[in-house]
Amino acid sequence: AIFSGQIAAALAAGNAVLAKPAEQTPLIAHLAVRLLHETGVPRAALQLLPGGGEVGAALTADARVKGVAFTGSTATALKIRAGMAEHMAPGTPLIAETGGLNAMIVDSTALPEQAVQSIVESAFQSAGQRCSALRCLYLQEDIAEDVLKMLTGAMDTLRLGDPWEHATDIGPVIDAGAQAGIRAHIDTARHEGRVLKELQAPQGGTFIAPTLISVKGIADLEREIFGPVLHVARFNSGDLDRVIDAINATGYGLTFGLHTRIDDRVQHVTERIHAGNVYVNRNQIGAIVGSQPFGGEGLSGTGPKAGGPNYMARFCSGAAPGRVEPRSMPGPTGESNRLTYVPRAPLLCLGPGAEAAAKQASAVQALGGSAVVPTGTVEPDTLTTTKDIGGVLWWGDADTGRAIERALARRTGPIVPLIVGQPDVARVMGERLVCVDTTAAGGNAALLGGEG
Repeated sequence: AIFSGQIAAALAAGNAVLAKPAEQTPLIAHLAVRLLHETGVPRAALQLLPGGGEVGAALTADARVKGVAFTGSTATALKIRAGMAEHMAPGTPLIAETGGLNAMIVDSTALPEQAVQSIVESAFQSAGQRCSALRCLYLQEDIAEDVLKMLTGAMDTLRLGDPWEHATDIGPVIDAGAQAGIRAHIDTARHEGRVLKELQAPQGGTFIAPTLISVKGIADLEREIFGPVLHVARFNSGDLDRVIDAINATGYGLTFGLHTRIDDRVQHVTERIHAGNVYVNRNQIGAIVGSQPFGGEGLSGTGPKAGGPNYMARFCSGAAPGRVEPRSMPGPTGESNRLTYVPRAPLLCLGPGAEAAAKQASAVQALGGSAVVPTGTVEPDTLTTTKDIGGVLWWGDADTGRAIERALARRTGPIVPLIVGQPDVARVMGERLVCVDTTAAGGNAALLGGEG
């Protein structure tokens, strides 16, 4: 769906597309491209280029490429960014949807059965191989033992096997390399006595058994484990804000889940958490195009959200969309989907010259964002370490633009774009989608206002 969606958006915007799938998935990519050709997409407009990293490196080193849409790891996105900075025109757009250390908080008012179902679906469906999958579960201390007992029981019902069989719940991970890396992580936790539950994997194949691992908090996760491994931490009711701060401190911001029956807590948490897609009283996977535009922030992606109102514009040149307002997205009865906007980190307006910088700042502010106009000249190399910027505007010569692009590509942390034309709203404002299962209160939530 991700591969096909990127292709469809680029084609619909009038672009020719070079489609390079992950090296592990050439057959399904070939089928998708063949079906598009059969429906009438000209072969000259869509070409499949399977292969390994050398193919991707060649594509991102070719100045004829006018934009890149990528889904994968944060590390790979940064490599792509570096290649683009060296070889493509300054300001060439990169749409990157990358990884996440996705968390869920379950408080003492949550319905345990509902929470456990959401946890199992979020952590173990697709063998945990979704960028949206749950990686770290926070259970309020008051209910932790009961929920863990139910969770381990639910895990015992899962069946591992051939994904072609309808009775199978969990299939293998993508290849032997992924299997080895996940096994090493589990082995370390087992050696440290932190494995709470581990199922039995089938013999043969690249299976990883669903596993629960105890952690003190999300800071214990040094990287995303892309498989059916769930880390579990506990928290006291008075430490909720500390937990939110710890989740935000990872720098990732893709998906987040919350189970509670207190409306004020929903509002408090959703306003403080830094995540592109927030799910309340349901699982946190399987975003629906048109209802739940998908994409993260920080280390989890550049935006705009796939399937959202600002996505197509990034595949076009010319006039950028104007200011937008929060909106309710369509969805099924019993579900609320609300798309809102928050200002990104300030955009640095470099002109050149005071007049151009002032126009840039005005354009950013007109879209609801924050702009900074520096006093004096800013040397491009200093942008590698300049803190708290969400982008750089430059309307001057290409050589300076190239130097700025290279400096931005050397930064650690989130990808910071160079904008050589008018800024669009998705460059200025971050998009956040909050999805709430409105049928899931399970009783009169007002009576629970003092609990938890």
